[in-house]
Amino acid sequence: MGTIQLKSLEKWFGGQQVIKGVDLEINDGEFVVFVGPSGCGKSTLLRLIGGLEEASAGQILLDDRDVTGEPPAKRGLTMVFQSYALYPHMSVGENMGFSLKVSGAPKSEVDEKVGEAARILKLEELLARKPKELSGGQRQRVAIGRSIVRDPTAFLFDEPLSNLDAALRVEMRYEIAKLHQSLKSTMIYVTHDQVEAMTLANRIVVLDAGRIAQVGSPRELYERPVNRFVAQFIGSPKMNILACQTGGGAYQLPEGRGGPFSGENEAVELGIRPEHIAIESSGGGQCDGVVDVVEYLGADTYVIVDCGPAGRVTVRITGSSDLQPGDEVGLSFAEDKIRFLDASGQAV
Repeated sequence: MGTIQLKSLEKWFGGQQVIKGVDLEINDGEFVVFVGPSGCGKSTLLRLIGGLEEASAGQILLDDRDVTGEPPAKRGLTMVFQSYALYPHMSVGENMGFSLKVSGAPKSEVDEKVGEAARILKLEELLARKPKELSGGQRQRVAIGRSIVRDPTAFLFDEPLSNLDAALRVEMRYEIAKLHQSLKSTMIYVTHDQVEAMTLANRIVVLDAGRIAQVGSPRELYERPVNRFVAQFIGSPKMNILACQTGGGAYQLPEGRGGPFSGENEAVELGIRPEHIAIESSGGGQCDGVVDVVEYLGADTYVIVDCGPAGRVTVRITGSSDLQPGDEVGLSFAEDKIRFLDASGQAV
């Protein structure tokens, strides 16, 4: 089993509170990603679960057992950091089996578990090599293998791919996803990269200044963000947020047009994803603007349109576009994809 419960968890460093009453339940076998900007508390929360930080208040339960005051060694968890922390004088196999060896496990057990971890991570041919003979991605796989042999209750990953280049990060994302499918173990993963969060997680926990802003599947967070912070943090490019006025069953953009509004509470902003906007002739759709920048990325093109008082709007077009800076265009929003926000930034 690998269920984890956090109950009213708090962490203070002196007079500064960095974790502010977090309640969260993680199911056995789930892949949960903590995501948020620098300083939001995601790594501190992971370290609290792992026992590397002492909780100031609240409880941490592993399989219904209160481990709040227990040291890391008694929690049955394992952590993988962005630093590989491999012993340079040991081979890959020795690094992976070291924790079992020092715990007194018989050599046959160590060899069996190291061999199984190497098979899962495709490291069989590298077991005799030293860390200096490995690539960054291979070293990270060894660090993960060192955790696998311990057969933990759950894996805790603290930004494990941040030291890798872009191509290796993509490769290792795939490896970690396949690892979760193979082991079916509980995994908690910390990252500031929302693309990693979207591609790996069963559920994402978005943290904002020590509090949980929203918990949900990648699709739920992308399509139904609960507030302005989540709407703009999840998604690349981020959601467009435009000022608006509502009343009489309709909304109005500054010096533009609008559309229907069925919310019960007054909205002062609307959010719309770049791919949910169509470009048409000036005078059509919700507002007019002038093309400011065209960014061609191969499969997609991002067109940034200056809509005057309404602000700049990013539009995603599949493939290429003939639009040029200075072209006058109209923008049409998919009405069922609009998210309205009130004065406090909460979704209406």
